[in-house]
Amino acid sequence: MNKADIIEKVTEEAKISKAAAVKAFEAIIGSIMQAVRKGDKVTIVGFGTFSVSPRKARKGRNPRTGQEIKIAAKKVPRFTAGAALKAAVNGKAVPKPAKKAEPAKKAASKAKPVKAAKPAAKAKKK
Repeated sequence: MNKADIIEKVTEEAKISKAAAVKAFEAIIGSIMQAVRKGDKVTIVGFGTFSVSPRKARKGRNPRTGQEIKIAAKKVPRFTAGAALKAAVNGKAVPKPAKKAEPAKKAASKAKPVKAAKPAAKAKKK
């Protein structure tokens, strides 16, 4: 699957125009690239985490001549797959995301007073 295939899938699934899908895709990828360029981690829960890792300078060999060369230190992008992606790749059931905790209810002093229940009416005998 490539970029064009993803955009086509988004247009079908989200029922939006191809231009809107391209714009959304570009915005997402651009945002991830900007954050990673700054050194931030980008976590998409269930999918994975994009980050930057430093790579130390090291010595290597030119395969053609066998001569030793210096390889400069640099930063490299890294992707770590999330639990749902790993499960999907291995054909297992995708774990459901945890439910968010419901907001706490208002304090009892602010709640409306509860009316007392009226006594039940007696049934008439025939």
